[in-house]
Amino acid sequence: MARTPAPGPGARAQAAKAARLARRAWPLVLAGYERWQALPEHKKQEYRARARETAARGRETARRISDKRRGR
Repeated sequence: MARTPAPGPGARAQAAKAARLARRAWPLVLAGYERWQALPEHKKQEYRARARETAARGRETARRISDKRRGR
């Protein structure tokens, strides 16, 4: 049975950096969550619809770029 290789020399530094970034991001994430929870339902629906439209536009753009690169 194969063993998982030991973490490299930079693994501890990467973990420390990830932890530091998580500690810094947490207040922003929490504030965003609380703000979202405070929104009335109709505003949430508007945001969801806008996100769906934006995602669809992005998928269409990615498809066009992909087709252009393939010569279609």
